[in-house]
Amino acid sequence: MTLEDRVRQAVGAVSDPELRRPIGDLDMLREITVVGEHANVGIALTIVGCPASDRIESDVRRAAASVAGISEVTVDLGVMTPTERKALTEKLRDGRPARQMPFGPESLTRVILVSSGKGGVGKSTVTANLAVAMAEQGLAVGLVDADVHGFSIPGLLGIPAGTQPTRIDDLMLPPVAHGVKTISIGMFLRDGEAVVAWRGPMLHRTVQQFLTDVFFGDLDVLLIDMPPGTGDIAISIGQILPHAEVLVVTTPQAAASDVAIRSGLVARQTGQRVIGVIENMAAFTLPDGTVVDLFGSGGGAEVAAALSQASAGAEAGVDVPLLASIPLSPALRTGGDSGLPVVLGEPEDAAARAIRALADALAHQGRGLAGRSLPMSLP
Repeated sequence: MTLEDRVRQAVGAVSDPELRRPIGDLDMLREITVVGEHANVGIALTIVGCPASDRIESDVRRAAASVAGISEVTVDLGVMTPTERKALTEKLRDGRPARQMPFGPESLTRVILVSSGKGGVGKSTVTANLAVAMAEQGLAVGLVDADVHGFSIPGLLGIPAGTQPTRIDDLMLPPVAHGVKTISIGMFLRDGEAVVAWRGPMLHRTVQQFLTDVFFGDLDVLLIDMPPGTGDIAISIGQILPHAEVLVVTTPQAAASDVAIRSGLVARQTGQRVIGVIENMAAFTLPDGTVVDLFGSGGGAEVAAALSQASAGAEAGVDVPLLASIPLSPALRTGGDSGLPVVLGEPEDAAARAIRALADALAHQGRGLAGRSLPMSLP
């Protein structure tokens, strides 16, 4: 290999921080020349004002300088032509038509909805931490904030206000926080602005766009933070993703567990499978060993038992387990306020340990194959 070939190889392996693929595979490399020990590297960014341009330039400069025989590097940044961008978006879709939802029953991505019967049970906080914990395990994780009227995921993950997805023609690249690709209606609103007069059709369209126009790439898991209750969005997602799995979040008290059962039953009516219950704000232990059950006890187990009984009538042998009991934790709350999830900020906290155990249980949990086409043929 010539010195120019070695520089091209090193630079081509640099990963685009938004697309998470090598820039060589994305056809972003342009002319590379070497004169003496000076390498001149041409790069075509996807769009004008690409937010990742500084990161790409520094990574390219570092990669080129790492090649033996190169002591000086110049990086020339340009922009793809419309034709080149069109070719790129077609490559990213991997043959899938524009505006086609990639998370259907045949997809290899596991889709998990996190729901609750009522608000205030910590569903979004659990979802954000669960997403980060699964990403920490090495999984490719996406997160859709479907709680349009009460969105909170960007703040919980520390995504700065004003951060928006990068657009490449008709594709949107979601921001990445703590390894989790994330989309929320909050990214499209001015600071302090609220979503007020949106009803069924507009909510349906918003969720549909999140699932079709946002380019998540190849995911192992797509988590969807559902709005509380059984309203328009729950019905829409039931129609769009009838094969999705559902986690039901409740607190130990009866007032929360009673309505949580309804949330699980509605999910089952759309064909979705309830795979477990998460009890949040459970009893915690004081330094002197005293156990405090501020919100009572047993609610999570009651929800799991009720949903198991309801499932048994239609699907014999189906069990809905209590997957996690997450203790009430000041660290969990402060992590949400600061945008640093507790599973990262205080990994030894009792709540963090419970959430990481939940992530591990889900990662090793069997996945149903109903509705999926298997890659096999008969002779």
